Amino acid sequence: MSSVAFIQQQFPHYIKLMRVDRPIGTYLLLWPTLWALWIAAEGIPDWDVLVIFILGVYSMRAAGCVINDFADRKIDGHVERTKERPLATGDVTAKEAIGLFIVLGLISFGLVLMTNPLTILLSLGGILLAFMYPFMKRYTHLPQVVLGAAFSWAIPMAYAAQTNSVPVEAWLLFSAKLLWTVAYDTQYAMVDRNDDVKIGVKSTAILFGELDRHIIALLQILAVIALLIVAAHKGLGIWFYLGLAAACGLFIYQTKLIFHREREACFKAFLNNHWVGVLILLGIILDYALK
Repeated sequence: MSSVAFIQQQFPHYIKLMRVDRPIGTYLLLWPTLWALWIAAEGIPDWDVLVIFILGVYSMRAAGCVINDFADRKIDGHVERTKERPLATGDVTAKEAIGLFIVLGLISFGLVLMTNPLTILLSLGGILLAFMYPFMKRYTHLPQVVLGAAFSWAIPMAYAAQTNSVPVEAWLLFSAKLLWTVAYDTQYAMVDRNDDVKIGVKSTAILFGELDRHIIALLQILAVIALLIVAAHKGLGIWFYLGLAAACGLFIYQTKLIFHREREACFKAFLNNHWVGVLILLGIILDYALK
């Protein structure tokens, strides 16, 4: 079989491996990145920076999914939610996955090279975090914290690209996103908790135990407080606060969803965080547009 024919045959499996068919993770990475770009620019960011970061979010999230499935290829088959992933079923080999990860990583780094030296330097930390995360669940009950740092790293990078600086407000936004990520990824981990306990995989859902719902709520509250501090510092107005208030309403809805810790309800709560990010972004955009 020729190389072209082989790639055509494998393409649907690669799409599945990169989660192109399941964009929720991309959205959860994209919306806070856009928060940062809009606040850093105090309005519409530079168009070249905006395009670079949107494309970078898609390529890095795809790369993260590939390396995650490579790391989990021997355990995904034992988990109900992940047993049909391409590496678990054998539709994609480990060698193919590594090759795809390298290609996606090079695309992402190529995009970063079109920015400035500070952003390029910061990107090295993002690459390290993205590579580390999939392996953390074997060594610590806090892999969600590492994921939070990886998903939030685009925020200081966005500030660096737009303003060539990373002020305190960027790190406050980073903290808000990290706290929020740990909250929603704990909801996600609650879906797999029983399977993870059986196979020895660690997570915050297991660590928090019966306190999981309370700690998720606390993390959400702390994330909101961090966003309020940023808003006060930047002089954001009513539209931002309306968007944040609507997002808080969704947090309350998620608390209700996960109350009985049912698998499908916990997954629904996780997916609902997409709209949290959208509402906050919409508030930021409208606030700057209507000033």
